[in-house]
Amino acid sequence: MPIGTRTLVMGVLNVTPDSFSDGAEFSSTDAALKQGEMMIEEGADIIDVGGESTRPGAVPVPLEEEINRVAPVIEELAHRTDIPISVDTTKSPVASVALSAGAVIVNDISGLRFDHRLADKVAKSGAGLVLMHSRGTPAELHKLPPVADIMHEVIHGLRSSIALAQLRGVKREQIVVDPGIGFGKSQEQNIELIVRLNEIAAAFPELPVLIGTSRKSFIGRLLADEDGTPAPVSERLHGTTATLTAAILRGADIVRAHDVRAAVETARVADAIRAAAIQRPAPR
Repeated sequence: MPIGTRTLVMGVLNVTPDSFSDGAEFSSTDAALKQGEMMIEEGADIIDVGGESTRPGAVPVPLEEEINRVAPVIEELAHRTDIPISVDTTKSPVASVALSAGAVIVNDISGLRFDHRLADKVAKSGAGLVLMHSRGTPAELHKLPPVADIMHEVIHGLRSSIALAQLRGVKREQIVVDPGIGFGKSQEQNIELIVRLNEIAAAFPELPVLIGTSRKSFIGRLLADEDGTPAPVSERLHGTTATLTAAILRGADIVRAHDVRAAVETARVADAIRAAAIQRPAPR
């Protein structure tokens, strides 16, 4: 997927009743469409539609139910806008229906580990493919102990996912990589991945890097009150924008966010800072 000179914003549209950040808020088609249109008005470059929550303790969604959640929203949004629509799924049948409905990107949090046939659907359609690093099964994602060397783990895992995607016929220019903030990583490792995001970008120099920190629990813990109680989801906006700024300055090409207007404004300023840093002559 080609990326221009500015950071793109992927708006998160969860059509689930149990999302950690906005559960049940947009679970009806009408509510989801209104939210999608609002995010487009606020400047979203991509709308990412998801029908299954990946929060800790989430109940797996039957295949037909996930399809019934995402397909009508994707189809109607695709009719209403030229903004690219992404489907957030790990299941090839869901991806197939979503692509037929008008999605042009598949966002796979498993990096093809759960269903490698998903790559076949992407290869056939020519859609974009986001490969995210994660560990374990859906039930284990948020319970696994952290690995010793998170950078090696993420880069090695992404290379494996890319190799599998290409083996199944996906072209390299269709691929975006995502280090998977929060998925099997400790709080310290989430921060390390942001700080060292430039190393991930350098490991995959021809591939766009996407990062999603929006409202995640590590931000809540960083903003905990004096008693150690994490900040609630509703109070993580400023923490989110701080992480997005840092990620953009370290090489992110796409940021995934629930609060689109804030992310768009954050990206504009961070892009200006990054451009000025690049243009500044090296000291003699």
